[in-house]
Amino acid sequence: MARARAPAERRPLTMRRSGLQRVGQVSSPRRLFRASACCENRSPLFGPMRQPALLAGQETLPQPPGAQAGPLRCARGSGPPAAWTGIAVRPREARPKPTETIMNLTLPIDDTFEPHHASSPTDRVIYEIQVFGYRPFQDEPDPRPLPEEPTVQSALTTMFDALFEMLGDTRLEPDLEDLLWSTVNLFHRAGERIQRELQRNEDAQRTGQREQDGSEVKSVELERLIAEGITLLERRNAFEFMRDYAADLFEAETGSAWRPRTGSKVNHANMTAAMIDSRDFLSARRHAENTVLIPAGTKIAFGGGMDYNDHDRIWAALDKAHAKHADMILLHGGSPKGAERIAACWAEARKVTQIAFKPDWNKHAKAAPFRRNDEMLSVMPSGVIVFPGSGITDNLRDKARRLGINVWELKGDGA
Repeated sequence: MARARAPAERRPLTMRRSGLQRVGQVSSPRRLFRASACCENRSPLFGPMRQPALLAGQETLPQPPGAQAGPLRCARGSGPPAAWTGIAVRPREARPKPTETIMNLTLPIDDTFEPHHASSPTDRVIYEIQVFGYRPFQDEPDPRPLPEEPTVQSALTTMFDALFEMLGDTRLEPDLEDLLWSTVNLFHRAGERIQRELQRNEDAQRTGQREQDGSEVKSVELERLIAEGITLLERRNAFEFMRDYAADLFEAETGSAWRPRTGSKVNHANMTAAMIDSRDFLSARRHAENTVLIPAGTKIAFGGGMDYNDHDRIWAALDKAHAKHADMILLHGGSPKGAERIAACWAEARKVTQIAFKPDWNKHAKAAPFRRNDEMLSVMPSGVIVFPGSGITDNLRDKARRLGINVWELKGDGA
């Protein structure tokens, strides 16, 4: 048997909004609402609905426009506008706005505060340069200047004075001369090492000349080798200047001239470093090397015995020859004592260029002194000064006369 349906005003009304379920019935009001105070309203979504009045003490919402109190008094289309939801929630524009406190987020400026900055690539490069120094011959030549001559002279003088004051008048004074000699030898060996690097650079330049194919890569590589060679020349000349000045200090402190144990004491200070291309650089270097080894000037050969020690006569004869030939170059046999040793000391004192032709005993054995005379006369000196000596000195005199060279022979016992 079908059950009669209750009238619309007696059916329960169910609403779901935001998870909240409200069930209202006119005949059975709930505890928070009053059934007698309910008013019917029309919602665009749910049709006729009831809006209960709140209990005493609760805020009453304003009636929406077009609403009519009482049951069945809301005609079709006479409901509230679409903005009205029909829920007991106050509209946003009708809500009271609380008094807001606006915070001042602006901080005072502190000039002394410096935040931590991350390391930049420039900072890293500067740090590497400070720690590890400049690396020449990587991409460009070293732009740093050479030390100034007054600075070098002052530093070397201080160095020798410090060694002399430290070891002088002590038990270590006999070792002072060897230490000072080794100090001069430091600069001499440094110059020889750079000379070997310069020779390798010259070979690399020759190879670069042969490999030139017109490309920019080969051209830039050759230009880099030229710049490296010029820098090596300047470095070698600087070390030779240090060696020569230190040798003068050695002579002033010890009273004897400084001489290397091996090799030659050559000064290349007159070599020019203004080269415009590789070929000019190589040719100028060869010419300068030959000029230094056999310098231009009036060459005077000297010979004498190892037992002849009359230094007054030797110095007087050499001074007379030097007065006649201002560009005099002294050639001698390089004996460790006797007349030739005195002549070498004269050349050191008068700042005259000297070339020592020492005999090669390992190659020529007993004939080494006579072969030495041949090598000395092969330079074709302008004259020969001969003091009394052994048969080796007489051999030098006779060969010079056969070659048509002027011979100045000073006889007499100078022992």
